[in-house]
Amino acid sequence: MNIHEYQAKELLAKFGVPVPAGHAAMSVEEAVAAAKQLPGPLYVVKAQIHAGGRGKGKFKELGPDAKGGVRLAKTLDEVRAHAAEMLGNTLVTVQTGEHGKQVQRLYITDGVDIAKEFYLAALVDRATGRVAFVVSTEGGMDIETVAHDTPEKIHTFDVDPATGFMPHHGRSVAAALGLTGDLAKQAANVASKLYDTFLGTDASQIEINPLAVTDQGKLMVLDAKVGFDSNAMFRHKDLAELRDLTEEDPMEIEASKYDLAYIKLDGNIGCMVNGAGLAMATMDIIKLNGAFPANFLDVGGGASKEKVTAAFKIILDDPAVKGILVNIFGGIMKCDIIADGIVAAAKEVHLSVPLVVRLEGTNVEQGKKILAESGLAIVPANDLGDAARKIVAEVAKAA
Repeated sequence: MNIHEYQAKELLAKFGVPVPAGHAAMSVEEAVAAAKQLPGPLYVVKAQIHAGGRGKGKFKELGPDAKGGVRLAKTLDEVRAHAAEMLGNTLVTVQTGEHGKQVQRLYITDGVDIAKEFYLAALVDRATGRVAFVVSTEGGMDIETVAHDTPEKIHTFDVDPATGFMPHHGRSVAAALGLTGDLAKQAANVASKLYDTFLGTDASQIEINPLAVTDQGKLMVLDAKVGFDSNAMFRHKDLAELRDLTEEDPMEIEASKYDLAYIKLDGNIGCMVNGAGLAMATMDIIKLNGAFPANFLDVGGGASKEKVTAAFKIILDDPAVKGILVNIFGGIMKCDIIADGIVAAAKEVHLSVPLVVRLEGTNVEQGKKILAESGLAIVPANDLGDAARKIVAEVAKAA
């Protein structure tokens, strides 16, 4: 689960991380009122969407010469003008894709005189099972370019959970940033508080970009992106309430109601599979046969007939889907239950696209019999390669 920048900064501030003053705004008048609460004379008006690259982004409705989603304002009138242009319009960044995201919230912050920008992040290192820090002197909007062109400027280390964050970790962060004296102490303190925040909220990633040195010699978090482990949200009811459903795909929201792992993709062949590894293999073999998957959908190992029916409906709700491949290896999941769900869903939604089904495992014969006797135009497949070839051919035939 991800949250907005203003929510992330409010959370970090609770753990003692230094952030500039700021207030969220849902309307132009709220934006002006928020600016009046800040000392000024410089304000920053920031579009709030779940995507990076806002500063370099462009608004669809405003033309190529319009400013991006992060703007400076020297007067309240400028705050008003920026807010009026941003709210309700669609911001396109390198992370949103060409469709962009509509801006429904703003964050008005106090302007800061920046002397130097850094990058600091904490994330889960899957290889070690520890919290890892990623540190670079090259913070700012071009951190992706730095990672690609000059990876030696990015330093990483992890923290042993048995010891937790120790003074030498703080010194490592300061050294990686090239800071000495009081700034080195501030960097160690920020990193320590960041670690506390990470553990205290069951975060999966906290990215600070930039972490800035101000002209007054203070370290300040100017932007923050925070994501949480969704499986841990039952422990954090207050954090779960920060979820903004308007930033998520409607079909992914619907899938989460049934505990389905669903991610929308750009292809035209819908996939329903049990097991993440098998789902990845299914998508790969579809591409190998010259087509593209429309989604990742894992129904899990113990899905009920109702869950399978819901999964089928979610796939068919995508207008881009021109065919469906169901690939089930029955272990805990029984093939006859999958077959019942497929038949029920296909009849309920009046299936009008080709459907190829490959079943294998527990109760496979019963499952194949249910499909064969359903009266539906279901194409059976013997193995994964056969299934991929058939669905690609069926979609091409129907085109």
